[in-house]
Amino acid sequence: MVNVTIRFNDKDYILSCEQGQEQELEKLAVYLNQKFTRLKEDLGNIGENKLLLISSIQVIDELFTIKNLLEKMRNQNKDLIQKFKEIKNLAILFRDEKETQINSLHSELQTLKEKMSEDETSYANALEKVSQSIDSFLKKIN
Repeated sequence: MVNVTIRFNDKDYILSCEQGQEQELEKLAVYLNQKFTRLKEDLGNIGENKLLLISSIQVIDELFTIKNLLEKMRNQNKDLIQKFKEIKNLAILFRDEKETQINSLHSELQTLKEKMSEDETSYANALEKVSQSIDSFLKKIN
């Protein structure tokens, strides 16, 4: 523990804190002293105890306000995380559906190519037969 001299209400106090926390303690004491001094100027000297109590209540009020705000932000963060998960799941579902459609289209395309190849072969065979028939007919005529 380290001792730190703090000035509050024009009096010096020695307080102890963990090593490395001296500046933070001084900063907090300055903040509380400013609140106390402002109240003393606004309300007059109504007694140190009463001014300390009011100063403490104001600081606690600030703390509670910040805690409530933090809790609201945590809840909003939870909501955002949930919405993000929903969007992510929808994106994955959409991707999977599109992959299924693409695979189906590839399959249909392959089937069409095979059919076209078969039809081309059939058409070539039919043309060959017709050509042979015409040649045969022409030979018979001559």
